[in-house]
This record gives sequence, C-alpha cells and structure tokens, in this order.
Amino acid sequence: MPVRNGEWGRKKAQLIRAVIHLGFPGDLGEAAAEMLGSPRAMDRLIGYLNQARPKKIEQVADEILAIRMEIDKWRAKKESEEANRKINEMLWRGFEDDDSEE
Repeated sequence: MPVRNGEWGRKKAQLIRAVIHLGFPGDLGEAAAEMLGSPRAMDRLIGYLNQARPKKIEQVADEILAIRMEIDKWRAKKESEEANRKINEMLWRGFEDDDSEE
C-alpha cells in the first residue's frame, strides 16, 4: 500500500480519532480511510460520525458502504459520459475508413 501524506494523512488521523471517540476500534477508522480513498469522502464520514453519533459498529459500516457506493456510482457516470462523448464525436465527424478505394 503506498504511503500517503498531506491532506489524506491528516483526514485519516481525524477519522481515526472520531471513530475512537465514539468507542469503536481505531482499526475501523484505518479500514474506512483505505476503503473511502479520498479526503473528501473521509470528511463526509467524519461529518456523519459527529452528527449521528452511531451506537453500533454496523451503522458506521453501513455509512462507509453508502459513501463508497456513491463514489463508485459517480465514477461510472463520468466514465459513461466520456464514452458517450467519444461516440458522439465519431458520429459527428463520421467514420474514417482507410480501405475506401472507390
């Protein structure tokens, strides 16, 4: 696993502190940080932990999965938009046929 520094490391530490503050193991914060992957996603989970103050570890896990699913859905949407853009460009410009000898 690559070492990440800067904002990512600060958010990870903040997430671990928030998880421990609620009485859950710090390993949960570690795993959540790796699974979420970005400071922005970790910030969302920290906000949830501070607002909802979940009592069960399952509630935290559900929120981690919900955030991860939203990230995956957003990425799939962006990939689809890019593919659609390329198809539309091909349709607009036409298909180039290298073997056209008429």
